Amino acid sequence: MPSTLPLGDPAPADGVLPPQAAVGADQRSFSLYAHIPFCSVRCGYCDFNTYTAAELGGGASQAAYAQTAVDEVRFAARALDDSGAPRRRLSTVFFGGGTPTLLPAEDLAAILAAAVDEWGLEPGAEVTTEANPDSVTPDSLAALRDAGFTRVSFGMQSAVPHVLKVLDRTHTPSRVPEAVRWARDAGLDVSLDLIYGTPGESMDDWRASLDAALECEPDHVSAYALIVEEGTRLAAQIRRGQVPDVDDDDHAAKYEVADEVLGGAGFHWYEVSNWAQGAPGGLAGGGRFECRHNIAYWRGGDWWGVGPGAHSHVGGVRWWNVKHPRAYAARLGQGESPAAGRETLDDAIRLEERIILELRLAAGLPVEVLPASSRREVAGLIADGLVDGPSAFHGRLVLTLAGRLLADAVVRRLMP
Repeated sequence: MPSTLPLGDPAPADGVLPPQAAVGADQRSFSLYAHIPFCSVRCGYCDFNTYTAAELGGGASQAAYAQTAVDEVRFAARALDDSGAPRRRLSTVFFGGGTPTLLPAEDLAAILAAAVDEWGLEPGAEVTTEANPDSVTPDSLAALRDAGFTRVSFGMQSAVPHVLKVLDRTHTPSRVPEAVRWARDAGLDVSLDLIYGTPGESMDDWRASLDAALECEPDHVSAYALIVEEGTRLAAQIRRGQVPDVDDDDHAAKYEVADEVLGGAGFHWYEVSNWAQGAPGGLAGGGRFECRHNIAYWRGGDWWGVGPGAHSHVGGVRWWNVKHPRAYAARLGQGESPAAGRETLDDAIRLEERIILELRLAAGLPVEVLPASSRREVAGLIADGLVDGPSAFHGRLVLTLAGRLLADAVVRRLMP
């Protein structure tokens, strides 16, 4: 969740959506995202809408946050009802941040309980929280499982101390397997997040992190190239020459190693930056350990985002909340929508976004959704080794390994 909000049209105080948002809603999945905007320390690379205690300022309370988020859940249910949308059970719920597990487990449970009270959960619903390895205990993880959480995603990032230091991570490498064991004992599925390409990280360092992650026997691994965002502490350090800049060739080489190592350990890629154990979900939906919440994003599902700076999307209408927790709480305290702005996507923009997002999936993008001008590019993409030929012949564009490395370039060639 980048910290800079987009421009858009004013959002009404009652939160009611345009009529088009309800059309066909009963045929679409519905998810909830809950943003917990608190961190104990701001990592030097992070550009997300998060706050440490020192940054929070007066008028905003971490202790009162759960009730404010519950207030938005109740507001969301009323606004969707007033918009004519049918009540749909939640297929996925995801708590992100920040560090959601800085809040007591009972606070996260209260937000989830309010959502279940308003909408209910589909059978087998996926309920995830992100967590830092040093922000959980055996008791807190057991309490989350008892509250209905099914999955935890740990921000491991690296197993190498000097890499963690550059990233300003607060946990030690030894804490990760310990936290994973506690999560397993609680009955939770486990995902590990890794970052590659950190300044000073060698290829041996990256292989060590991959090996350490696999030793934990997770169900799912995400691996993201480090992106240096303007305005972050890391960007300033690079600009001053204190640490080396990131390198695209290094990123590509480390991605190829990740795909090789994870694939060799029985993981399949289902999205450019994500690998899971078990059988692939394919066209039918998420496999057993694939993150179904993120798949809902990539496939254009409906979701309501709770929390400051959170984004939402329902039926081609997208909106985003005010950024600061103080302003967010004030809006809801007055019974008003916390939305800062919104936009209604036309067919052209929805097609562009579908190309960008679905092309990242191993299930691929249906060729039939492309206009004629874009279809003419397919043969060239196959010839360049960026798109799988047999899959294209059967009507879906699936990126090859080389295509995943150049996914943005493939998208540009397919844009109408």
